[in-house]
Amino acid sequence: MTSISVKTSAHSQGVDITRQVAQVVESSGVADGWCEVFVPHTTAAVAVNEAADPDVIHDIINTLDKLVPWQGGYRHAEGNSAAHVKSVLLGSTVRLPVSGGRLSLGTWQGIFFMEFDGPRSRKAWVDVR
Repeated sequence: MTSISVKTSAHSQGVDITRQVAQVVESSGVADGWCEVFVPHTTAAVAVNEAADPDVIHDIINTLDKLVPWQGGYRHAEGNSAAHVKSVLLGSTVRLPVSGGRLSLGTWQGIFFMEFDGPRSRKAWVDVR
Protein backbone atom coordinates (compact mmCIF):
# COMPACT_ATOMS: atom_id res chain seq x y z
CA MET A 1 0.00 0.00 0.00
CA THR A 2 1.22 3.48 -0.89
CA SER A 3 0.31 6.71 0.85
CA ILE A 4 -0.04 9.84 -1.25
CA SER A 5 -0.10 13.32 0.25
CA VAL A 6 -2.84 15.81 -0.53
CA LYS A 7 -2.76 19.44 0.55
CA THR A 8 -6.06 21.23 0.36
CA SER A 9 -6.37 25.00 0.19
CA ALA A 10 -10.09 25.57 0.75
CA HIS A 11 -12.81 24.59 3.17
CA SER A 12 -14.54 22.45 0.53
CA GLN A 13 -12.55 21.37 -2.48
CA GLY A 14 -12.07 18.60 -5.01
CA VAL A 15 -8.38 17.87 -5.67
CA ASP A 16 -7.57 15.83 -8.78
CA ILE A 17 -5.27 13.00 -7.64
CA THR A 18 -5.52 10.97 -10.85
CA ARG A 19 -1.89 11.49 -11.85
CA GLN A 20 -0.58 10.46 -8.42
CA VAL A 21 -2.74 7.32 -8.37
CA ALA A 22 -1.74 6.44 -11.94
CA GLN A 23 1.94 6.68 -10.96
CA VAL A 24 1.39 4.25 -8.10
CA VAL A 25 -0.34 1.83 -10.48
CA GLU A 26 2.41 2.06 -13.09
CA SER A 27 5.18 1.50 -10.55
CA SER A 28 3.35 -1.44 -8.91
CA GLY A 29 4.20 -3.93 -11.62
CA VAL A 30 0.60 -5.18 -11.69
CA ALA A 31 -0.47 -5.81 -15.28
CA ASP A 32 -4.15 -6.61 -14.76
CA GLY A 33 -6.05 -6.23 -11.52
CA TRP A 34 -7.58 -3.62 -9.28
CA CYS A 35 -6.60 -0.36 -7.67
CA GLU A 36 -8.30 0.76 -4.50
CA VAL A 37 -8.06 4.31 -3.22
CA PHE A 38 -9.01 4.83 0.43
CA VAL A 39 -9.30 8.12 2.29
CA PRO A 40 -8.59 7.62 6.03
CA HIS A 41 -10.38 10.79 7.15
CA THR A 42 -13.92 11.23 8.50
CA THR A 43 -14.42 14.65 6.92
CA ALA A 44 -13.13 13.86 3.44
CA ALA A 45 -14.01 11.41 0.67
CA VAL A 46 -12.91 10.11 -2.71
CA ALA A 47 -14.92 10.28 -5.93
CA VAL A 48 -14.60 9.49 -9.62
CA ASN A 49 -16.11 12.05 -11.95
CA GLU A 50 -15.38 14.33 -14.89
CA ALA A 51 -11.89 15.81 -14.82
CA ALA A 52 -11.97 17.63 -18.17
CA ASP A 53 -14.08 20.56 -16.96
CA PRO A 54 -13.26 21.92 -13.46
CA ASP A 55 -16.76 23.40 -13.27
CA VAL A 56 -18.15 19.89 -12.71
CA ILE A 57 -16.38 19.45 -9.36
CA HIS A 58 -17.28 23.05 -8.49
CA ASP A 59 -20.96 22.25 -9.20
CA ILE A 60 -20.77 19.04 -7.14
CA ILE A 61 -19.35 20.90 -4.15
CA ASN A 62 -21.93 23.70 -4.47
CA THR A 63 -24.76 21.15 -4.64
CA LEU A 64 -23.44 19.28 -1.59
CA ASP A 65 -23.24 22.61 0.27
CA LYS A 66 -26.93 23.22 -0.52
CA LEU A 67 -27.95 19.68 0.46
CA VAL A 68 -25.87 19.68 3.65
CA PRO A 69 -25.36 23.25 4.88
CA TRP A 70 -22.53 24.00 7.28
CA GLN A 71 -24.98 25.47 9.83
CA GLY A 72 -27.70 22.87 10.23
CA GLY A 73 -28.48 22.60 13.92
CA TYR A 74 -26.17 19.60 14.31
CA ARG A 75 -25.35 18.14 17.72
CA HIS A 76 -21.67 17.31 17.15
CA ALA A 77 -19.72 19.64 19.45
CA GLU A 78 -16.76 20.07 17.10
CA GLY A 79 -18.95 22.00 14.65
CA ASN A 80 -18.06 20.08 11.50
CA SER A 81 -21.01 17.69 11.21
CA ALA A 82 -21.75 18.82 7.66
CA ALA A 83 -18.29 17.57 6.62
CA HIS A 84 -18.96 14.20 8.23
CA VAL A 85 -22.32 13.87 6.45
CA LYS A 86 -20.82 14.77 3.06
CA SER A 87 -18.03 12.22 3.48
CA VAL A 88 -20.59 9.50 4.21
CA LEU A 89 -22.62 10.47 1.13
CA LEU A 90 -19.61 10.19 -1.19
CA GLY A 91 -17.68 7.40 0.53
CA SER A 92 -14.14 6.70 1.57
CA THR A 93 -13.14 4.17 -1.10
CA VAL A 94 -13.19 3.71 -4.87
CA ARG A 95 -12.13 0.57 -6.74
CA LEU A 96 -10.78 0.97 -10.25
CA PRO A 97 -9.63 -1.53 -12.89
CA VAL A 98 -6.01 -1.90 -13.94
CA SER A 99 -5.36 -3.15 -17.46
CA GLY A 100 -2.07 -3.42 -19.31
CA GLY A 101 -0.25 -2.00 -16.29
CA ARG A 102 -2.28 1.21 -16.40
CA LEU A 103 -5.21 2.67 -14.55
CA SER A 104 -8.40 2.19 -16.61
CA LEU A 105 -10.68 5.20 -16.48
CA GLY A 106 -13.26 6.52 -18.91
CA THR A 107 -12.26 9.26 -21.33
CA TRP A 108 -13.32 12.16 -19.11
CA GLN A 109 -12.95 10.53 -15.69
CA GLY A 110 -10.59 11.54 -12.93
CA ILE A 111 -10.12 10.64 -9.28
CA PHE A 112 -10.83 13.40 -6.78
CA PHE A 113 -9.91 13.78 -3.15
CA MET A 114 -12.96 15.55 -1.76
CA GLU A 115 -12.17 17.89 1.14
CA PHE A 116 -15.04 19.08 3.35
CA ASP A 117 -13.23 20.48 6.41
CA GLY A 118 -10.11 22.16 5.12
CA PRO A 119 -7.69 23.47 4.39
CA ARG A 120 -5.57 20.61 5.68
CA SER A 121 -2.71 18.26 4.92
CA ARG A 122 -4.31 14.92 4.11
CA LYS A 123 -3.47 11.55 2.63
CA ALA A 124 -5.01 8.83 0.52
CA TRP A 125 -3.90 5.22 0.52
CA VAL A 126 -3.54 3.39 -2.79
CA ASP A 127 -3.42 -0.39 -3.03
CA VAL A 128 -2.85 -2.20 -6.33
CA ARG A 129 -3.33 -5.96 -6.72
